[in-house]
Amino acid sequence: MSRTHRALLTILALGLPGFVFAQGALERKDVHLAVGGKAALYYLPLTVAEQLGYFKEEGLDVKISDFAGGSQSLRAVVGGSADVVSGAYEHTINMQAQKQSLIAFVQMGRVPQISVGISTAKAANYKSPKDLKGLKIGVSAPGSSTNILFNYFISRDGLKPNDVAIIGVGTGAGGIAAIKSGQIDAISNTDPMMTKLEMEGSIKVIADWRTVKGTEQTFGGQLPAASLYAPTKFVRENPNTVQALTNAIVRANKWLARASSTDVLKVVPEAYLLGDRALYLFAYDKVKEAFSRDGMMSEAGAKATLRILADYNPKINPAEINLGDTYTNEFVKKANAKYK
Repeated sequence: MSRTHRALLTILALGLPGFVFAQGALERKDVHLAVGGKAALYYLPLTVAEQLGYFKEEGLDVKISDFAGGSQSLRAVVGGSADVVSGAYEHTINMQAQKQSLIAFVQMGRVPQISVGISTAKAANYKSPKDLKGLKIGVSAPGSSTNILFNYFISRDGLKPNDVAIIGVGTGAGGIAAIKSGQIDAISNTDPMMTKLEMEGSIKVIADWRTVKGTEQTFGGQLPAASLYAPTKFVRENPNTVQALTNAIVRANKWLARASSTDVLKVVPEAYLLGDRALYLFAYDKVKEAFSRDGMMSEAGAKATLRILADYNPKINPAEINLGDTYTNEFVKKANAKYK
């Protein structure tokens, strides 16, 4: 048995809190990561880490499987076909309410980067969220962050989730086609797709959480968004592997904080640009303040997320949720010490 594993077993046996380990040899080099809509700007730090070789430099061979939305990538990990999710932090709270333990260990986005748009054909009749009752709403996938935050948005006007019809449309060409063909009446989704629809005149944006200001106006504070999270058991059993993943994402966060728009274009795969480089840059400029600079999760943000989820979902009782078990900054602190 290695020294790392003996230390880990000792910590677990004593019941010590946290994930404070000295980084040593990777417990596993091959990691299967699930993501919902990888081409979205929401996951740009993940793309940067992949494209610039940060995972490989940490000794990892990361396989990334892309799904239509965050709820599907979550199911992949819960079902055991993937190890780690690149997805929205709030899923860790939702899953704890279902007696399943997952923990976020590095943040990529400090606000959601999601906006809501109504089709121009319906826009004239829209005055407030209550006017969405009975409409067909496109989201990346049912149960995803685009769905969860939309549910809260309409709940402020007294609507319930079943007052609208939720339809999964993905985060790219499928969503664009759905709104243009009239398959859906409104859409809650990410960029660059939302900016493309807005600039083409296909939608009118009625809620915008791509900026700190817009997020605070709706939710009363910043909300942790994209993160890497995994079953707590996986994190405890593979601390050095998780540290390596964290290091790569923190490096990507820091690279984005310094990068120019031109730098970003050189890194992003051509297929992600929706055939319009200028539009992608315009969308990136809208959301660039949304990215985390250091990967740290804030306690205030975690509390705000719990409050919002509990406001519209009666299955979530704040008194029964231990937020300290839904995220940790221990790996991020070490990554920031290494990559200043």
